[in-house]
Amino acid sequence: MSSLNQLGRLVNGLSLIAKEIVKRSQTIENAKKRDLETLIFSSLKNAVVSATDLTGLTKGKVREFSSPRPKESVVYFNSNNDGVAQDNVNSFSNSVAPASPTLDEPIHCEKVVSSNDKTILEEKVGNDGLERECESNLDDKHDVDSGEVAAEAPVAVKRRRPRERKVPATPFSRAFGFAALGAGLAWGTVQESAKRLVYGSPNSNDKQSAISPFLSEQNAERLALALCRMRGAALKIGQMLSIQDESLVPAPILTALDIVRHGADVMPRSQLNQVLDAELGRDWSSKLTSFDYEPLASASIGQVHRAVTKDGMDVAMKIQYPGVAHSIESDIENVKLLLDYTNLIPEGLYLDRAMKVAKEELSRECDYNLEASNQKRFRDLLSSREGFYVPLVVDDISSKRVLTTELVSVWKYYLLAAGVPIDKVALLNQGTRNYVGRKLLQLTLMELFVFRFMQTDPNWSNFLYDEATRTINLIDFGAARDYPKRFVDDYLRMVMACANNDREAVIEMSKRLGFLTGRESEVMLEAHVQAGFVVGLPFSKSGGYDFRSTNIAQSISNLGATMLRHRLTPPPDEAYSLHRKLSGAFLACIKLGAVVPCRELLLEVYEHYPFGEDEDILSSAAAS
Repeated sequence: MSSLNQLGRLVNGLSLIAKEIVKRSQTIENAKKRDLETLIFSSLKNAVVSATDLTGLTKGKVREFSSPRPKESVVYFNSNNDGVAQDNVNSFSNSVAPASPTLDEPIHCEKVVSSNDKTILEEKVGNDGLERECESNLDDKHDVDSGEVAAEAPVAVKRRRPRERKVPATPFSRAFGFAALGAGLAWGTVQESAKRLVYGSPNSNDKQSAISPFLSEQNAERLALALCRMRGAALKIGQMLSIQDESLVPAPILTALDIVRHGADVMPRSQLNQVLDAELGRDWSSKLTSFDYEPLASASIGQVHRAVTKDGMDVAMKIQYPGVAHSIESDIENVKLLLDYTNLIPEGLYLDRAMKVAKEELSRECDYNLEASNQKRFRDLLSSREGFYVPLVVDDISSKRVLTTELVSVWKYYLLAAGVPIDKVALLNQGTRNYVGRKLLQLTLMELFVFRFMQTDPNWSNFLYDEATRTINLIDFGAARDYPKRFVDDYLRMVMACANNDREAVIEMSKRLGFLTGRESEVMLEAHVQAGFVVGLPFSKSGGYDFRSTNIAQSISNLGATMLRHRLTPPPDEAYSLHRKLSGAFLACIKLGAVVPCRELLLEVYEHYPFGEDEDILSSAAAS
C-alpha cells in the first residue's frame, strides 16, 4: 500500500510540474495564437533533440549563441627582402567600405544629404538577417512646370544580407542541394495547401499566387535562399528572370528573385584563398598592397573584391566560385527538373532548346580569359563615344578563373551611397532619367547594328551611372557575343517594318530569320505581327516616347499566350540572348520612366547601315 501511495505522490508531483511547464511554454502560446507553423517546427525540433539525447548523440539543452564579431576585412601586404609577401591585418578606416553591421542592429531608415544636396537613403539590417533598403516610391504624376517626379516617403524593401558559406563544389554536393530544394518546395506546397484548407485562400492581386499553393511567399523565399547558397548556373537563370516585368512573373517569385539579383552568399576566406593560390600562384599577394576579403558584390559565377596594386591602382578582382564551370550542364538539368516539377513553363517556350542555349552561354561566361578579351574589345569600340566608360583589364593579375580590372570611380561613390546602378536612377530627376534612358537605348542599337557585338546580360547592376561625370560605367562582359551580318541585316529590316506597321515585311523577315516556318495559322500570324507592332511602337513616331505611357510588357504577355499555343518552331539561337538584352533595355527605360526620341535614334543607325546582299528587298520599310 505504501508503495502505491508513493507512486500516487510521484504522479501528482509530475502533474504539477507538467502544469507549470505548460503555463510557461512558448509552444503553447504559439498554439493559442494559431501560429501553426511555429508550433509544428518547434515540436519537431524538440522531438529531434530529445531523440538524440536519448541515443547519447547530444546532451543538455539547446543554447543560442550570439553572432560572432566580424573579422577585419582588409589585409595589407608588406614585401620582405626575399620578395615574399607578409600578411598584416589592420583595422580599416571605413572611409570607403564599412564593416558589415551585426545582426542585432535595429531596422530604421535614415536620410543622408550628400555634398550635392541630393537625398540618399541608407540601408539598415534587421535581426532576421534581411536588409531593408529604404527607397522612395515614385509617383507617376509629373510636375507640369519643373518636369520633376514627386517622391513619396521612404518604404522598407526586403533585402537578404549575403552570408559566408562554402560553395558546393562537387557534383554530389550540388545534386544534394537541388534535391533538398525540391524537397523543401514540396513540403512548402503541402504546408500552404493545409493552411488554405484551414483558413481559406489568401486575398491576392496575383491570380497565379492565389490559385497555386506552390507559389507561396515561403516557397519563393526557399527558392531564393537556395539559389543564393548554390550559386552557379542556377543562380544565373534566377537573375535573368529577376529583371522581368511584374506582369509576367508571379509576384512572390519576382520578390524572391529580386533578393537573388542583389547578391549570392560569399565564399569563406579559406576557400577564396584556395582559388587565388590555384589560379595566380601562392605569391599572388606580392602583386598587391592590400586586399579586401569583404566582396563588393557576389554574383552567380563569382564574387568581386577590392584590392590595390603595387603601383597604387584601385582594382576590382572577380574570382570564380570553385566547381561552377564543371557543373553547368548538371545544374541546368537540375533546374529543368525543378521547372518541370512546378509546371510553370508552358510547352510553347521550347524549354529544351532554351536550356541548350543557356549551357553554351554560361560555358563562355566561365572563361575569364574570353571575358578579358571582350572587355578590351568594348573599351576600344566605345573609346570615342561620349557618356560611356569601360574599365582597363589588368593582365598580370588575371587568369581563366580570376579577372582583375580597374575599379571605376563610381564603385567608390556607390559604397558611399552616391553612385547608383541603373534601377536606382529612378530616384533622380526627370532630366537625368531621360538622359540615362537615351544612352542605354543608343548603346543597345550601336551594339547590334554598328558593332554587331553585344553585351547580352541586361542585369541593371552591370550599368553604373556616375552622376558627377554623366557617364555610364559598363562592367561584366562575360555574356558578350558576335552576331552574323546576314542575321543583323534582316533583323534591322524587321525592326523598321515593325516601326512602320508593315505587316507583309514583318512576316517575310520573320521567315528569313527563322521565327516563322510559313505554315502557321492565321491566328499565330496575327499574334506574331501584332507583337512586332507593339515592340515597334516606341520607334513608330518622331519625338520623345514616354515609356510609361503604355504597358508594353503586358501587351506582349497577352499576345504571348496565343503564340505559345500556336507556335510551330522555337526562335533562332541568336534570339535568346538578343531579346533578353532588348527587353532589358526596354524594362530599364520603363523603370526609369524615361522619355526617349527612339525613332530618331533608330533612323540614325538605319540610314548609315551598310546592308549586304539583297539590300533593296524591303523598300516598304524605308525611313519615312
